[in-house]
Amino acid sequence: MRARRHAALLFIWLLLLSCAAANAAKKSQKVESKGSGLADEINKILSQPDIARGYWGIEVDSLTTGKVLYSLNEDKLFTPASNTKLFTTAATMALIGSDYRFRTTVETSGAVDKYGRVNGDLMLVGRGDPNISGRNLPYSVRTQRTLPPMQVLQQLADQVVKRGVKFVDGDVIGDDSYFAFERYGEGWAQDDMVWEWGAPVSALTINDNVVYVNILPADHPGDRAFVDITPYAEYYRVDNRIMTTPAGTGPRRVYITREPGGNELTMWGNIPIDDPGATEALAIEDPAAFAAKVFRQMLEQRGVVIYGRTRTKHTELASLSTFTVTASAPANGGGGDVQSRPPAVPMTLVLASYESQPLAEDLRVINKVSQNLHAELMLRLLGREKGTGGTVQAGLEVVRGFLTQAGISPDQFVFYDGSGLSRQNLVTPHAIVLLLKYADSQVWGPKFIDTLPVAGVDGSLAGRMKDSPAQGRVQGKTGALGHVSTLSGYLTTLSGDRVVFSIMANNFNVQSKRSTESIDQIVNAIVTYGAKKH
Repeated sequence: MRARRHAALLFIWLLLLSCAAANAAKKSQKVESKGSGLADEINKILSQPDIARGYWGIEVDSLTTGKVLYSLNEDKLFTPASNTKLFTTAATMALIGSDYRFRTTVETSGAVDKYGRVNGDLMLVGRGDPNISGRNLPYSVRTQRTLPPMQVLQQLADQVVKRGVKFVDGDVIGDDSYFAFERYGEGWAQDDMVWEWGAPVSALTINDNVVYVNILPADHPGDRAFVDITPYAEYYRVDNRIMTTPAGTGPRRVYITREPGGNELTMWGNIPIDDPGATEALAIEDPAAFAAKVFRQMLEQRGVVIYGRTRTKHTELASLSTFTVTASAPANGGGGDVQSRPPAVPMTLVLASYESQPLAEDLRVINKVSQNLHAELMLRLLGREKGTGGTVQAGLEVVRGFLTQAGISPDQFVFYDGSGLSRQNLVTPHAIVLLLKYADSQVWGPKFIDTLPVAGVDGSLAGRMKDSPAQGRVQGKTGALGHVSTLSGYLTTLSGDRVVFSIMANNFNVQSKRSTESIDQIVNAIVTYGAKKH
């Protein structure tokens, strides 16, 4: 009898556990599906065995009716990848403003005498301009670089010469002290630092802080490949071990490595003699030092004699105050406390200056092509202009204050950088939806939405959802890291409903193309089966 009673109790206990699990599953997937088959369509996509193994978070809300159309794990934390840029760029648009312009100058603490002699140092001073490069602005369909990569530095050098400068007694200094010397974000992978997407951050950013390595086959098989570096060939030492192979021996296999802190590239592999060649964008080590060397070379080419050294001026983190703004007392765009900023610079003579295009043009670049370096510069700009200083921490505190004002709870997000390259960032789909709803209701909202890629048209969505119901109807921010794929934004359904959505996939073990295809299928389901206007 006792055994039967124990068996019965065990059965009841298991039954209760089963019911609790079923209720938990229902709570984790709260679906509003009246009048549409949206839930069935999304669940069908997610039920595919290889897709079901991943961790998915989704929220779909109607901006027209205010209803939640679909939700799954919407309050769980996910690695957002470049969806992080939505928070950085929205805060920048709201707090800094679309008309803000960056100013880069050439200055001296000395004077220019009647013989054209500068009796002091010559400083190239950066203040965070991301587009001292050959990039064409305004952005249109895709990023184009038809202009000389060093055009702005050339203009500044010409201005210095026109001021009558012929000799410089002091040093040429690359000054990026406007922001703290924090080149990399917390949680970035070591191998990111070699490539364009992990370029170091500096208030004196030149050519996206990269050089281009051009690789071409030699004239004869067995010879080393031709390697050329632009726009400043002397910056890296190259150990070239790439061999040219006979025609038809492709595909090309080229490998490049650089030790962190080093200026030597080791390149190996093979390239067939009939290969058209390749170009790789590689990150530089110290942007301010790079800029100073290039600028000195330009001045000397214009006949200016320089007697001093080439060096940098950084603001070290250790020199700044540790005062912070907490979430309970958020930085809110009112200017913030400035005690952590570097000491005031003595009065200087400005010999040349350059002013950027309006900030809105770069926010389009950031979101359209997912430009990591520029997003990091925006984070530091937020800290410098609206927080306690030009640091990552100050920028993050300004973002936290902005999100609190937008009605997003601090337990819905945690950020360690501004671009999403950090593996330590976490955010819920619901937080992203709340941000996008908030942006849509603000006066700056239309300009912000205009920075996002359009499905099947431009930016990182140019090749996605072509010839589908979603083409031209979706404006969203992509995100991708290893085992992470995300897409969040706005869309208009076939029935005319305006919808905001966030789709986040983590921990999947399929090719990235497969995960993005599944996300695109979900978006097309929303476009097709989304709620009608009431």
